[in-house]
Formats: sequence, structure tokens, C-alpha cells
Amino acid sequence: MMNRRERFKNIRKVVVKVGTSVLTSGDDLDIGYIQRLAGEIAELRRRGTDIILVSSGAISAGMGQLSLKTRPRSIPQLQAAAAVGQNRLMHNYQVAFEQHGLTIAQILLTADDLKDRQRYLNARNTLLTLWGYGIIPIVNENDSVATEEIRVGDNDSLSAQVANLIDADLLIIMSDIDGLLSGDPRKCPDVSLISTVSEITLQIERFAGKAGREYAIGGMKTKIQAAKIVTSSGEMMVIANGRKDSLIDILEGKQIGTLFLPQGDRMSCRKRWIAFTLEKKGSLIADEGAINAIVGRGKSLLPSGIVDVQGKFKTGEAVGIEDRSGKEIARGLVNYSSDEVKMILGKKSYQIEDILGYCYYEEVIHRDNLVVL
Repeated sequence: MMNRRERFKNIRKVVVKVGTSVLTSGDDLDIGYIQRLAGEIAELRRRGTDIILVSSGAISAGMGQLSLKTRPRSIPQLQAAAAVGQNRLMHNYQVAFEQHGLTIAQILLTADDLKDRQRYLNARNTLLTLWGYGIIPIVNENDSVATEEIRVGDNDSLSAQVANLIDADLLIIMSDIDGLLSGDPRKCPDVSLISTVSEITLQIERFAGKAGREYAIGGMKTKIQAAKIVTSSGEMMVIANGRKDSLIDILEGKQIGTLFLPQGDRMSCRKRWIAFTLEKKGSLIADEGAINAIVGRGKSLLPSGIVDVQGKFKTGEAVGIEDRSGKEIARGLVNYSSDEVKMILGKKSYQIEDILGYCYYEEVIHRDNLVVL
């Protein structure tokens, strides 16, 4: 096993996510922390590391301006707080980074921006171009207009999606805890820090807790979900304590927080988009022969290997491929709708035209549009 210093020595592209619990003190933004964060990122930039900052805190900053003592529950109030707070948050970032001669850029994203292939690529190109100009992109969900996206853990998920978007070498999540612990410290005082996670098992998932603070909306559970996305794509993730840990120390390979190791080879940008960004619209149940061909030999999914269809989906949408026990084995873009697949399942490819009256493709999912999970 390589030590962290060896693993991190060639890291050049990093996404840093900072949680609300780190960015705020009491019921307002912690300006001192924002200035410290800007200084650390500026130093890393001078060392040749490109950074994208995924920042929470807009709703919390707006709550302070609106004199709200508890987090609003209604969508319009959350959107109003985000609209007020986003401007204030970015202003403080701008002042902090200008002290180091750096310019920032604000990028607001929603889930729909990432699901649409063209908008996904536009966002990727914008972020990479900003890096080319030496600018620090600061990303947040567009909470002032989003509805579905204002939910527990949205920025943990967003940071993982952004890491995949730009093929980051490492995602760092700065929270108010030291990392993944072996239990709930509020209930078990003798818990220990888990330094390295080589596989996200059911036991690891059981260690996940709930959101802690009134102003924070994420918890360890959402961070584990983010780790699944990043490590399954072949990259690394660190959870550390933003209040006491330094980004510089982390990237120098010091034993800080919890390191999640890659779960496989690096995926292409397109396969990451298929596997982790698109919403799964349904499932195809495949027989053992089809599963073995897909997993073992990198084959396409043919109609002859399908035994059942679940859900309703259109041509081109993302579906899961499951075995008979219900375990998802792969995910891909389907060439036929759910109604069409029901008509041709179990049949040979040469029979498709006789059954449907046309044959778009011989494969239900082509291997180029299929990702083994």
C-alpha cells in the first residue's frame, strides 16, 4: 500500500467542498475562516494545483441578513434566503481572494444542468477555461430557483458530480468533524477515526450519521454517497475537519481525516456521466449468461439476455441492468423504450424487425453506452 505522500504527489486537479457548519459561526458567516481558506487555496495555486471550490453557506448567509433564527422549511423562504445570501457569500470570497491577487468566478448549477449532455459539456468547458485563465471557480447549486435540489446533502453530491465533471484527482470535503468515525461520539465516547477506507462496505455505511447543526444540511451519510461516486470513478476522496485541518497539510500527504481509495480504474468522462449523473428511469433484468458477457467480456446487452423490464423509460434514457436477485450490475443508455423492450425480450436480434416492424439497433444497450458498476 502506498502512503498518502506517494499517492498525492502527482495530484494537480482538486475539488474542495466546504460545508455550512465550517463557513458559519453562530448564525452568520465566519469571515476569518473564509480569509484563511482563500490563503490556503492561493498557496496551493502557486504550487501548481488547480482548485475548484464548492461552497455551501448561501442560505445560512441569507438567514443572517433576514434575521431568521431557524432554517426555513418552505421552498419560497429557502429560495429567498439563498438569493440574499449568495451575493453576500460571494462578496466575502471576492474580498478574501483579491488579497492574494486572485480572481474568482461564480458558477451556479442545478441537477438539470448536469443531466443534459450539452449543458454538462458546456459546464466542463467553462470550468477548464477558467482554470486556464488562473481563476478560482466557486460552484454552488442554484438554490434561488431550484426546488428539488434544496435537500439534505445537496452540496456533498454536487461536489462529487463536479469532481467527475472535470476529472479531478481528488475531492476534499471539509466538514466540522475529523473524518469518518467508528461510531456516534455523542453516544460512544471511545470511538476512533478511520484513517483509510479501501472499500465502502455495509459496515462503513452504518457509521454514517445524521445532519448535526441547525444551519447545516448534510451529514456523514451524504458524504459516504459522494465517496461512492468518486471512488467508483477511480478517484480519491478525503473527509477532514475544516476548522482545524489545513488543505496544504492534506495535499502534502499528512495523515489527516479519512481517505477513501479508488474502487476501480479511472472512468472516461462520458461513462461517469452515464453512471452517476443521469437519473435511472428503470431496470432491465438480465439472465446469468448476459451478466457474465457484460461483466467478464465487455459485451453489449442483447434482447435475448433480458428476462424482465421494470419501470417506464424512453429511448436514450438511463436504465440499470440487474441480475435476477435485483442487484444492479451495470447502467447504460437504452436503444429502445420500455414498451419496445417488453416486446423483444428473450428474442434474437434478427427477430427485432419482424416483431417491431423496424430495427434501430441489434443491441438493447451498446457496450459503448454501458458502464459496469
